[in-house]
Amino acid sequence: MKKFQTYYRRNLPHYQPADYSFFVTFRLTNSLPLHIIKKLKVEQGIKLKQISAINDKKVKYQTYKDYQINYFEEFDSWLDKYKASPKWLGIKEAADIVKEAIHYRDEKDYELIVYTVMPNHVHIVFTPIVVRIADSLIEKKENILKDNPPLPYEIDGFGRNSVSTYIVTKILQDLKKFTAVNCNKLLNRSGSFWQHESYDHVVRDEKELKRIVEYVLNNPVKAGLCEKWEDWKYSYCNFKFLST
Repeated sequence: MKKFQTYYRRNLPHYQPADYSFFVTFRLTNSLPLHIIKKLKVEQGIKLKQISAINDKKVKYQTYKDYQINYFEEFDSWLDKYKASPKWLGIKEAADIVKEAIHYRDEKDYELIVYTVMPNHVHIVFTPIVVRIADSLIEKKENILKDNPPLPYEIDGFGRNSVSTYIVTKILQDLKKFTAVNCNKLLNRSGSFWQHESYDHVVRDEKELKRIVEYVLNNPVKAGLCEKWEDWKYSYCNFKFLST
């Protein structure tokens, strides 16, 4: 495994090591009301305080891991059932823009594993192609971490601190910017299209990957949009990344 480890902080902490796959969810702007977000955050604070009080490190880790799953599924459930949410991706032409943009970046910016485009959010799992993105970032001389220098690392001879630590973030920025511009043009609207903050999670092993893939593919089924995942036009999975 390459010696590459990154960490940055914006509104939320994000840990983005290389040679891992990432489960990412991004949603339309105003897809959830503020009172729901606040409710989830309050509940999160209470639960994390309870977890922090656990002395046994293994128990604490497993409890936190289980809580992460439950918190995300509750958050995602609200996205599926909140009736006042914008549903711009339920429009075929808008969903096509996002679908095509995701596939276009496959084998360029990342190895695409699975995705589902829902009416108001997108789930995607990919493995960044680190070296190619690193080349691009170096050429553009990006220096995003002026106030928070990156940790020492090496990657394929590029050397210490030679590559921006925003690999996954860069992918999402480009994808969201392109699709926002084109979807807004299609819908004859202006302003924010995507919610600024995205959810990203490191997929740490094959077992977790299979669980996430199953979750992503079955999201339209769970939301009552189709009877089986194969019927959803805006889902895709490259099963070669899943061992039998």
